Amino acid sequence: MSIIKPFKGFRPPVSIVEKLASRPYDVLNSEEARKECEGNPYSLLHVTKAEIDLPQGTDEHSPEVYLQVVNNYNKFKDNGWLVKDEEEKLYIYAQSMDLKKWQYGIVACAASEDYVNKIIKKHELTRKDKEEDRMKHVRITNANVEPVFFAYPAVKRIDEIVAGITAQKPLYDFVAKEDGFGHRFWVIDDKAIIAELVELFKKDVPAMYIADGHHRSAAAALVGQEKKENNPNHTGKEEYNFFMTVIFPDNQLNIIDYNRVVKDLNGLTKDQFIAALGESFEVKDMGTEIYKPSCLHEFSVYVDGHWFKLNAKPGTFNDADPIGVLDVTILSNLVLDKILGIKDLRTDKRIDFVGGIRGLGELKRRVDNGEMKVAFALYPVSMKQIIDIADSGNIMPPKTTWFEPKLRSGLVIHELV
Repeated sequence: MSIIKPFKGFRPPVSIVEKLASRPYDVLNSEEARKECEGNPYSLLHVTKAEIDLPQGTDEHSPEVYLQVVNNYNKFKDNGWLVKDEEEKLYIYAQSMDLKKWQYGIVACAASEDYVNKIIKKHELTRKDKEEDRMKHVRITNANVEPVFFAYPAVKRIDEIVAGITAQKPLYDFVAKEDGFGHRFWVIDDKAIIAELVELFKKDVPAMYIADGHHRSAAAALVGQEKKENNPNHTGKEEYNFFMTVIFPDNQLNIIDYNRVVKDLNGLTKDQFIAALGESFEVKDMGTEIYKPSCLHEFSVYVDGHWFKLNAKPGTFNDADPIGVLDVTILSNLVLDKILGIKDLRTDKRIDFVGGIRGLGELKRRVDNGEMKVAFALYPVSMKQIIDIADSGNIMPPKTTWFEPKLRSGLVIHELV
C-alpha cells in the first residue's frame, strides 16, 4: 500500500518558469552552475547551489552558503517568483529527450514513514556526508525544494486518468536551452480525480521505487523523523511527514548505460590483458569503429585504438541471483577485480565513471588523449532488474543506473509547514 498526498505547491508564474526551472543540484559543479545562470536572477540554482552568489572558491558546505540558501529562497517568495497554491493539488510533469517520446509522472507527496518502513524501496547505498548536506538544505528552507524521482509498477486506470489530463493544454511547456529536453506541467484541480488517484495508489501500488535521488529521499525522511520527535503534539498529519516526489510508471522510464574508464592495465601489456579477458569472455576484435553493446552480458572494451566485443561465457554469472546477473557485477568480478586489481569502486582512484548521456565517443576521447588506458561500455540495466533487486532487499553496485532526462527543479516546491 503506497501513500501519496496532494499538497499546496509553490510554483513560478508562467512568464518566468523557463528561466527559473533548473537542472538538479548534483549534475553541475559550482563553476558550471555559476556559468549556467549568469545574468539570470530567476534560476533556482541560486537556491540549490547558493555558493554561486558568494566569492569563487567558497566551500559549498560552509555556514555562509546555507545562510545564502535561505536568504535567496525567501527572496524568491517575496518577489513573487514562487507563489503558493491556495488548495492542495496533485500535478503531472512530463519530460522528453527527443520531443517525441514522453514520460508522464504524478507529482505528489510520499510518506516519510513509508521510507522508514521500506514501502518506498531503494537500490543504492547513501553516504552520510551527502545525506547531511541535503538535510541541512531541507532544515534551513523548511521545504523540499527539489523533487525525488520515483517509479511504480504501471496501473492501467492511473494511466487512463493521466492520459485524460495530459490531452489538455499544459500550464508550463518549454524546451530547456541547455540540453534541448522538453518539459510540460499540468495542475490537477479536480478533487474527485485527486481522491481517486490517492485511492488507486493505496489499493493498487504495493510499493514505490526510488529511481534517482536516494540522498534527497533519505534527507527528507530523516528531517521528517526529527520534526516528529521534537513535536510533543505530533499527530502524523503534519506536512513534515511527507516529501515531494515525481512518480513515473515503470514502463515509461529510460535508463541509459553507465560506463567505466580505468587509468592502467595493472602492469599488463595490451596483448596480456586481452588474453586474460579470454578466460571469462568470448572476445572479438571489432576494429576502430565505436561498438556499442546490444544485449545483456555483452560488453565493449576500447584499448589501444581498437574496440573489442566481449560476451560473458556460460557459467561465469548467475542468472538466478538478482545481483550476480547484473553486468556491472560481472564486469567488476571478472575484469575490474580479477584482472585489474580494483577492489572498491567507491574509493579506488584508478577508475572513473561516465554516464551514457555523453556517448561512447567520450570513452574513446579519454583513452585516446592518454588520461585513461582502457574503457568499458555496458548494456543498460532494466527497470525489472532494479525492482527485483529492491524487492529482494539487495543493493546495486555503485554507478549502475543513469536516468535521463533528469527532473527540472523549481516547477513546484513543497514546504513542510
